[in-house]
Amino acid sequence: MYAVIRTGGKQYRVAENDIIEIEKLEGASGDKISFSEVLMVGSGSDVKIGTPLVSGASVEAEILDQIRGPKIIVFKKKRRHNYRRKKGHRQHLTRVKITGISS
Repeated sequence: MYAVIRTGGKQYRVAENDIIEIEKLEGASGDKISFSEVLMVGSGSDVKIGTPLVSGASVEAEILDQIRGPKIIVFKKKRRHNYRRKKGHRQHLTRVKITGISS
């Protein structure tokens, strides 16, 4: 069984025991969370598509870790004007393990 959830402005296709990295959520390691914004639930050829959400569906997960993503370099330059700016960025992420999907 799998589901498509929406969190942090993005959509993720998840199944049980999947480990995904999503936008930062509040909580510590070991906390249980629930995603109620389920867009689709499927199992083989039996698929339920929401309009826009599947009513009564939820996805349970457990927070594994709070991490930071890879470093992104932001570089701005205007030629012939001696204008250069270099800045780095690392996004805060939450690593979660999907423990259950209920429709």
